[in-house]
Order: sequence, then C-alpha cells, then structure tokens
Amino acid sequence: MTSRELILGRIRAALGPTPSAPGDVPRDYRPAGGAVDLDVLVHRLTDYRATVHRCADGEVAQVVDAILGGRRVVVPPGLPRHWLPDGVDVVTDDNLTREQIAATGGVVTAAAVAVAETGTVVLDASPDQGRRIITLLPDVHVCVLRTDQVVAGVPDALARLDPSRPLTWISGPSATSDIELNRVEGVHGPRNLHVVLVPA
Repeated sequence: MTSRELILGRIRAALGPTPSAPGDVPRDYRPAGGAVDLDVLVHRLTDYRATVHRCADGEVAQVVDAILGGRRVVVPPGLPRHWLPDGVDVVTDDNLTREQIAATGGVVTAAAVAVAETGTVVLDASPDQGRRIITLLPDVHVCVLRTDQVVAGVPDALARLDPSRPLTWISGPSATSDIELNRVEGVHGPRNLHVVLVPA
C-alpha cells in the first residue's frame, strides 16, 4: 500500500459511508426586502476604493471619456455603443487573445445586478458584459449599472441570476493583503474600478 492509498483510506474511514446524491438544493433564501438604498451601495463601493459616478444615460459617454483619458479599451460585443465617446480607440472582443486584451488600458461593460448591502457588482457573461477575461487583464474597469439592477441583499441578487451562467462577483478593485498585511491592488484583476450609475 502506498502512502497515498493509506492517507485516502484514512480519509474515507473518517468520512463514513458515502451519502446518496443530494436532490435539488433549496434556494428559498430569505430576501432582504424593503426599498433599495442606493446611497448604501455607493458608500460600500467607495469604502472598497471603487469610484462611483452618477449621471443620466445620455451622459455616460462623457463620463466614460473622462475616466479613460485616451486609453485604448476593449468592450464586449453587446455593449450599447452610445455609452462610448466618439474618437475612443475601441477593440471589440471577438475572442481576442490574452495578449491583445492585456495590451488595452481599460474595459467597459454593463452588469447583471448589484447588491447594495455588500457593495458587490455581479457580471454574468451576457453580451453586454462579455467574457470574464476582458474584465481581469486591463488596468481600468468601467462598469455601467442601471439603478433598477440594484437590489438590497444577496438573496435578492440570487433570485435574479441564473446559477448555470459564469458569475463574476466584484467588490471593489482587485486587491490583496497577503504580503505583510500591506494592501496591494491590481493583483488578480483591474487596479481601478469605476461604477457609472444611471437611472433606469
């Protein structure tokens, strides 16, 4: 008997008999209920070092232009074009390579839902959000979020999401404090997150 077999045997013995396959997982989570407080979302996002911009839908392109500062950006194929300023260098993701995406300075996407209580924005790879990789490599992520996509709590968000889709949960820019408890941003994704909040 090898060491591997010995260890796995001990684990199996500790776990006991193999349970039967579980049935449907209940998803009757308790909803937060009540009115959604957009100020709570803004406060949480700001606390996580994201930058929040509030504007009308017709002003999104102007705000995006100010954020990007002339950067070349990648966008998902279904992103509304009126959100992009004239003259910006845009690359549409049609299965771009990792190197092509990394060569851009920013990404602009929509969102599926946002959770006010936790300051979390969720992407589900819909055509206006694109593949997960395009939101991980560029230094700046601009996410346009409609106010009707904001819910109070996580159970409310889960009720709107399809669990079979690839979900990306974002709470502020990418950061870690693993090394000597010093916060370092941009390790696992964009260093800068900008949320553009527009009325529904």
